Amino acid sequence: MNSKELLSSKSLRITDFRISVLDIFLSNENAVSARQIENTLGSFDRITLYRTLKSFKEKGIIHEIHFSDLDKKFALCESSCSEDGHQHSHIHFHCSNCNETFLLPAETPVPKNLEGFQVSSVEVQATGVCKNCQS
Repeated sequence: MNSKELLSSKSLRITDFRISVLDIFLSNENAVSARQIENTLGSFDRITLYRTLKSFKEKGIIHEIHFSDLDKKFALCESSCSEDGHQHSHIHFHCSNCNETFLLPAETPVPKNLEGFQVSSVEVQATGVCKNCQS
């Protein structure tokens, strides 16, 4: 799905700026920080960027990844995410060497119901050295 189709499917107005931001996510296989987006965009209004990221998050296009003591990063959501909720079943892996954040498939199913609790989402994070930095 291209940027225009994705924005349209999420009922967001199609603007050149939104397309530019979304293209950054579509062209990166790893999570990106706001700083990386800023550096890629060049000249832009910072407030517009943060409003765009907020809209994308609210509509289920991207999700935030928080690792303690690191910049917040953003990644594209799975197609099952919507403005009603994020449905992720992957592990966020942060490489302490190259500072990349990868989305890895979860090896075990994410529990939807635990005894006495109704789970809406599960977040699994791992830190270490990625396979690229090991070689």
